[in-house]
Amino acid sequence: MARYLIIGASSGIGLSLAQLLSENHQVINISRTEAPFSHPNFTQYSVDVQSDQAEFPAIDGIDGLAFCPGSINLKPFHRLSMDDFTADWNLNFLAAVKVLQYYYPSMKKSRKASVVLFSTVAVQRGMPFHASIAGAKGAIEGLTRSLAAEWAPIIRVNAIAPSLTDTPMSQGLLNTDAKKQSSIDRHPLKRIGTPQDGAEAAAWLLSDVSSWVSGQVIHVDGGLSVI
Repeated sequence: MARYLIIGASSGIGLSLAQLLSENHQVINISRTEAPFSHPNFTQYSVDVQSDQAEFPAIDGIDGLAFCPGSINLKPFHRLSMDDFTADWNLNFLAAVKVLQYYYPSMKKSRKASVVLFSTVAVQRGMPFHASIAGAKGAIEGLTRSLAAEWAPIIRVNAIAPSLTDTPMSQGLLNTDAKKQSSIDRHPLKRIGTPQDGAEAAAWLLSDVSSWVSGQVIHVDGGLSVI
């Protein structure tokens, strides 16, 4: 039974990933709020990973780590304040750096650990109003490739870049039939992403089935980035 650490399994893709992995593996969640989920293989800790006073639980022998927090802060560039950029940077990039540095010794003990980070389709495909989040997630893609090179061959590092996914975080963009249809029409596969889409991809990257995959940014985006 593998031991997986998920940061942000309280909702969305992180919650779906925890539910999927808990069927056969030990899963530990760290998030500000508790996940609405229980299972004998599932343990959770309430920690704000952004806080300078965050106290992370000691976890020995981590086989996989998924950092799932994200934000949607869409504004015209001239209306984005320095506080907006700082908030997106702290949550999406610096918090991931903090978690990875803290749990790196534990992942090294596994000798075959895998890390999954989350980017966004907006990094590869230019989209209006995405300057702040695309900037922070672009840094995640750079971090993914850098750590994949530095931590090989012991730890694999990959990222998933989803398009708009039907999660609590995105409800403001999907709260009318017209908005939903507009999003469906933008995607070549003509549907909105589900949390399960991202969770299945993350579970594959965490598992030994993807043992020859590292340094990749996998686009789970309904074809939007390339078609």
